[in-house]
Amino acid sequence: MFVRVVRFTDVTAERVATLIARIEDEGPPVDVPVRGLQLLFDESQGSAVVIQQFETAEDLRAGGQVFAAMDPSDTPGARVSVDECELRLERRT
Repeated sequence: MFVRVVRFTDVTAERVATLIARIEDEGPPVDVPVRGLQLLFDESQGSAVVIQQFETAEDLRAGGQVFAAMDPSDTPGARVSVDECELRLERRT
């Protein structure tokens, strides 16, 4: 599993609500082979973290290109960092 972690600032509750509604209605872009998606929002700091999961490194690269090219109005806020990682451990209790 491969993961893309994107951090945003200047995030508002209204923007998050709009983004969540659109994702729930439309899903991810059709040309993005994403397997999982999480959005973490810290309203008090106006920040968010989006975690995108992909099956393969090729899927990660393809999805990352589409997400990186998104119009800023389609994101939670101002993109400040992007990490692309291989998931090495996942443990849930």
